[in-house]
Amino acid sequence: MAIDNKDIESFIETIEEFLKDPDHSTYSDNEIAKTLKNIAKYDETLFLEYLKKIPNEHLGDIALEFPEKHLRNFIDHLHQDDLIEVVEELDSDDATDLLQDIEDIDKDKADEILAALDKEDQEGIKKLKKYDEQSAGAIMQTELFSASYDEVIQDSINRLKIAKKDGKLTNIHQVFITDSFNKLMFAISLEDLLIFDFSKTYKEALSDRKEDFKPRYIRDTDKLEDVANQFQDHDLFVVPIVGRNGELIGRITSDDIYDYMQESATEQIYNLAGVDDEAEEEENFFESAKKRGSWLFLNLITAIAASLVIQMFDQTIQAFVALAILMPIVASMGGNAGTQTLTVTVRRLALGDIELENAKDTIKREVLLSLLNGFVFAVILGVISYFWFGEHLLGWIIAASMVINILTAGFFGAFIPLMLKRLNIDPAVGSTVLLTTVTDVVGFFSFLGLASWILIK
Repeated sequence: MAIDNKDIESFIETIEEFLKDPDHSTYSDNEIAKTLKNIAKYDETLFLEYLKKIPNEHLGDIALEFPEKHLRNFIDHLHQDDLIEVVEELDSDDATDLLQDIEDIDKDKADEILAALDKEDQEGIKKLKKYDEQSAGAIMQTELFSASYDEVIQDSINRLKIAKKDGKLTNIHQVFITDSFNKLMFAISLEDLLIFDFSKTYKEALSDRKEDFKPRYIRDTDKLEDVANQFQDHDLFVVPIVGRNGELIGRITSDDIYDYMQESATEQIYNLAGVDDEAEEEENFFESAKKRGSWLFLNLITAIAASLVIQMFDQTIQAFVALAILMPIVASMGGNAGTQTLTVTVRRLALGDIELENAKDTIKREVLLSLLNGFVFAVILGVISYFWFGEHLLGWIIAASMVINILTAGFFGAFIPLMLKRLNIDPAVGSTVLLTTVTDVVGFFSFLGLASWILIK
């Protein structure tokens, strides 16, 4: 899409306002990232100029929003010392993500940056990189505010003040209380902490209120899908992460979960359409064409299969031209009905509303819904066909075919994603192509097969 001069002026104005603001809070880092990407479409040189002017404390969060093309420019044109500082300014989870992105482009540079970080940051990043990317540990922050059960409350608050002043802790909402073995015992919001007697230890202050502050926690190996469901179900803002033995090792905040949910939703939408999300984000014309083409080729194969079914009944179609006019309606209605079921099922699987244990109930519900819609539209289309072509048998044929195809669409629209889920395959990937094949083949075969049997004497 072309960008006119007024747009560019607006983008430049946004960046200039951000840079002139002493606190750099006029716009969010995400807004600045989007603005820089728009400037890059117009002028790569201008993009790099502004990139170098942005303070390193903001640059890391901005760079995390870049596709590979812009991230490559980011690491190629920024001085090594600046790259190191950018990573140091990030929380552990974001620093790990950015280093991983840099490693995908230039492993040597990523290794050099990691080696330049202090020992504690290195160990934290290495630890997070070991986790499966779909586990809670992969997106947790190791920075948190914790206190010993025997610690005086005022002493812990003094530590928090120093850590905040030094910029070591951000986005803090709770203090996590641990025992002498670092096992998580309690979680207290800072709002509740304000009414405590600061001269007492946590043990003394909690002596008669232990049940009020029992923490809801997540294990580092829990699946992100399950973590996201917990955040939604319990309206959580932050959750502590514990290791195998219950030791406190990190926390997950709602912004990280929202990012995960948005990425998952985007990926599913792309997958349902047979589009590669990474290729589209890169804005690479030929790469996008290649990725889309692979799915279109598969769709071509399935379309040929449907055409072969039509060829089987070529004489029937020649004898009754009305069949050629009506048969796309049967396939289209089946395809749309199946897509409705498929979309709902994939979405409910993603949200955890459907478990494999109750898959039969899901399929039964969708089949009954399809059966109801099938009969309704069978009557409508049957009547229309009768008045259109003046042949009552044709009305009965298309009505019966409509019921068969919509019923099939409902069954397979639910069955295909559930089957893929059981096989540990992303239900969104390939479901649409498989479903389209089924509805086209069944639609054409049932309609033309019934016509051949009933109309050809």
